[in-house]
Amino acid sequence: MTEELEQILSQLTEPDNAVIQQATAQLKQAFKDPAIIPALCAVMSGSQNPKIRQSAAVMLRLRVKKSWKKISPNDRESLKAVVLQAFMQETEHTVQHSLSQLCAVMVKHETPDRWPALLQLLNQSTKSSNPHDRQVGLLLLNKVMESNPEPFKPHYCQLLQLFNTVLQDYNNPTALYYCILTLTAITAYTGSEEMNQMRSIIPSLIVALKHLIKADQSQASEAMEVFNELMESEVSIIVPHVTDMVRFCLEVGSDTALTDSLRVKALSCIAFLIKLKSKTVLKQKLLNPILQAIFPVLTAAPPPGEEDPEDEENDSGDGTDNDNPKHCAAQIIDTMALHMPPEKLFQQLTPLTQSCLASENPYQRKGGLMCLAVLAEGCADHIRTKMLSSVLQTVCQSLSDSDQVVRSAGLFALGQFSEHLQPEVSKYSAEVMPLLLGYLSSLNQAKVGHVTKAFYALENFMENLGADIKPYLPTLMDTMLSALNSTDNLKIKELAVSAIGAIANAAKELLVPYFPPVIESLKCFLTTTTEEMRSLQTQSLDTLSVLARTIGKDVFSPLAAECVRLGLNLTDTIDDPDLRRCTYSLYSSVSTVSPDCLTPHLTAITTVMLLALKSNEGITAHLEEDKTFVLLDDDDNDDNEEEKEAEDFLEDETETDVHDVAGFSVENAYIDEKEDACDALGEIAFNTGAVFQPFLESSFQQVYEMRDFPHEDVRRAAFGAMGQFCRAQHKVWNENPNEANHQALLKLLDVVLPCFLETVRTEHERQVVMGVLETMNNVMKSCKEEVFKNPARLKEISYVIRDVLKKKTACQDGGDEADDEDQQAEYDAMLQEFAGEGIPLLASSVPADSFAPFLNDLLPLIMSKAKSTCTVADRSFSVGTIGEILQALVGVAGGRGVAGRLSNRLLPVLVAGVRDSDAEVRNNSVFGLGCLAQAAGSIVVSDYPMMLSVFSNMLAKESDLRVIDNLCAALCRMILSNVDAVPLEQVVPALVTRLPLKEDLEENKTVFSCLAMLYTHSPALIVQLMKPIVGASSHVLGNKDVDKETQNTLALLMREIARQHSADFQAAMTSLPGEQQAVLSAVIAAS
Repeated sequence: MTEELEQILSQLTEPDNAVIQQATAQLKQAFKDPAIIPALCAVMSGSQNPKIRQSAAVMLRLRVKKSWKKISPNDRESLKAVVLQAFMQETEHTVQHSLSQLCAVMVKHETPDRWPALLQLLNQSTKSSNPHDRQVGLLLLNKVMESNPEPFKPHYCQLLQLFNTVLQDYNNPTALYYCILTLTAITAYTGSEEMNQMRSIIPSLIVALKHLIKADQSQASEAMEVFNELMESEVSIIVPHVTDMVRFCLEVGSDTALTDSLRVKALSCIAFLIKLKSKTVLKQKLLNPILQAIFPVLTAAPPPGEEDPEDEENDSGDGTDNDNPKHCAAQIIDTMALHMPPEKLFQQLTPLTQSCLASENPYQRKGGLMCLAVLAEGCADHIRTKMLSSVLQTVCQSLSDSDQVVRSAGLFALGQFSEHLQPEVSKYSAEVMPLLLGYLSSLNQAKVGHVTKAFYALENFMENLGADIKPYLPTLMDTMLSALNSTDNLKIKELAVSAIGAIANAAKELLVPYFPPVIESLKCFLTTTTEEMRSLQTQSLDTLSVLARTIGKDVFSPLAAECVRLGLNLTDTIDDPDLRRCTYSLYSSVSTVSPDCLTPHLTAITTVMLLALKSNEGITAHLEEDKTFVLLDDDDNDDNEEEKEAEDFLEDETETDVHDVAGFSVENAYIDEKEDACDALGEIAFNTGAVFQPFLESSFQQVYEMRDFPHEDVRRAAFGAMGQFCRAQHKVWNENPNEANHQALLKLLDVVLPCFLETVRTEHERQVVMGVLETMNNVMKSCKEEVFKNPARLKEISYVIRDVLKKKTACQDGGDEADDEDQQAEYDAMLQEFAGEGIPLLASSVPADSFAPFLNDLLPLIMSKAKSTCTVADRSFSVGTIGEILQALVGVAGGRGVAGRLSNRLLPVLVAGVRDSDAEVRNNSVFGLGCLAQAAGSIVVSDYPMMLSVFSNMLAKESDLRVIDNLCAALCRMILSNVDAVPLEQVVPALVTRLPLKEDLEENKTVFSCLAMLYTHSPALIVQLMKPIVGASSHVLGNKDVDKETQNTLALLMREIARQHSADFQAAMTSLPGEQQAVLSAVIAAS
């Protein structure tokens, strides 16, 4: 059989398809004969042709992997002997590689201890005096260990001694390479007993890498993965050597003689370290050395005659290209901004950035602008509150720089500012919009790449303008519509379509006049099927989704059904993940306007989305499988149990491969598709309600599977959707309150909430944890007391909030170091804010006495952020949360007693907040004092004189309109709560002169409830103040920003006054402008 097999295998390498097909059929036949194993062994060790020896080894591996149990014990033993013998006599590296992989699969079934000959061979070869034997031994060790790190645990100490020796074998780079890869493979599995040995290896490891770089840069680049692995699994090994590691990575990253990919690897190690251990980097004073080293990389000019990738004409403009050193340098600064306290970062960074911006060299200026751009996300509060006008001026000036490279960087920076520095940056629209519109007037000039960057900046800036976009609308829409109709350039059309989406986000119903021509163009783009239209179609779907949400129900609803059909037709005819993803967003937008249109298509829509979640498309497992032999996977597929087991085992294995993060790469489009499918399923389930019920379970199961997907955006979207499913089920139960719906809700909550709590504790990605906390807050907001039907839940959620506030979770870089706690990265503070927002929600969902013991634990953690040394954001969060907790206590059983008991602790914090230099802190403190009066009732009456004197001092001096509105509302809360404790003759006139409210229109509810109550309590006082009260009312009635309930309260009050005091009322009315008189007359007449 051996010769016959060799013949077949050689035919498989022929270039003739017919021959290959015939050989394949023969091979499948041969595989049914149990003698195939010894025959393959013979070919593997005896054939003269290395390709055939390799093929035999790969086939044996597939057979062992699938059906080890079916191989007879004798064949197994002889295979164990033959493979080691073949390995030792083999001279070809590729065959050795395949043989070592065969050994690795055999060890999976055999465990090392049942194959002593293998251990012996490894021991001898790796310690051999012959350098070649050592290389080969380390290759075998590497493959065997990579696939079975755990069974070798008992041998780790011995292995680490070996590595320490091998790492000093500088003249044998291949041995160094395999040694470092093996060290990488076991790192995650080492325990405390190997800790010291691991630590002592690090210095030799760095020297070994320096030698490996000289010998083979691509192997060195792969070997540097060891740092990431060490940092991720056990940072404490690295900590004593952080300085050396950083110096080494900076040397490599700065060395222009090395390949880009090696430099990128070194710089990304530094970014990773900063993400995981920013405190250590600061403590060991490494911030300055890192910045000094990466600035020259960030500002380097490209080689003569070349451009940076982002300045090339075909660049996409969104800064996604990450594989060059310059991008990595920017990414390091980006990571610093996200993970370090802004004060500490800016102190070191500002001088470097300023000297770049002032330089004669355009690439220095570009580097300075790139630096400002990447700081915007992580240090948004710091820039917004301390330096916005100066940096914005710098960026705007750069837009008229003589060098296009600098102008492009300026546009990128402006786009980043517009995205992250809201709302303050929008206040500069009068300065910024003319500059950007100037760019648009040159649309028809050739350089599309530069136009793309201008659009990026314009879109991000416009999107948040709201009604302030109005003066620019005619110019903007003329430009966009003419681009859609006249230009032949598809890229420009695509940019215009995208810009219309951004304009719609700001303009909302102001866009109605332009709606028909826009829709005509979009429909036309969406009904063609040519390949080159694809990205224009994707963008058209996106913009259509935005229009559905913004243009107004009445305008969009007539089109809704047609939009759904358009989407389904596209995905039926075109297989493209980006296009599918945009149809999902379109369906969820339609569900907000006319959910009924989706009902007939829910089966089709959910089927496509669930398939997207199930699919492994675009995910490539890094299995070194030789593709030719995959055909053997379906060999003798008879119905016996073993075969089924083997099939299941194989499938199971590919599953685990997919979830093993290190082992695969994923194409972005498929990740985005999964993320958008989760988002859309959640929103559609919530908006369509009962008709989604038949699909809820299958959707939930598939989304739940995504909770440990390797990519964080997909995990975050999956948790978001799980929360939406709970809210959807709650809504269905609310609308149809039967026992089955109630049980379904409780069952869902019992799966979802424990999953959320576990994730907050163990998830390493901060963004995912923020998403989970936000979603959990939304579930509590919607489902209220149902969340707490399970008696353990109140305690579990309270403890998780406490752990985040104490920085005890996995994504919080160790909260035990008590160094100047007042300074932390803004995103770390934001994470704690998401947790803190849960406290008022707990307070409003359970009886106050049940929550009181947990509240006592949590309050000190919130109050500690009100200190004057804390950041504005922290102070505002602290007093704001206190106010919301008090407001929640107003509406729950036992709330008054709990608020009363807390009043002595909370009053000093809120009174201090009223005197804060920041308006938002003052505003939240005033709100808190009003809520305290309302929640604690008569218990705080003795504090009224002090509170009233604080408020009257404030009213005299305060200039911020929102704070004044909240002062009025706080006084009203005091009156509503204890009317007899307030000197009405002094307070009410002062209050009424500040009306109508200018900024915080929600508080009209409080103010007019109070005035209505006073009209029954002290009518004479209200009649005395008739003129200002009627004047204020005329601004509130018919105002679309004031809720209906408040308008009704007010209308009733006006009718009562008009009926009982008609002469005074008429006099007050006639003193008003005609428009306001008309509003009041209409309300009075409507009775």
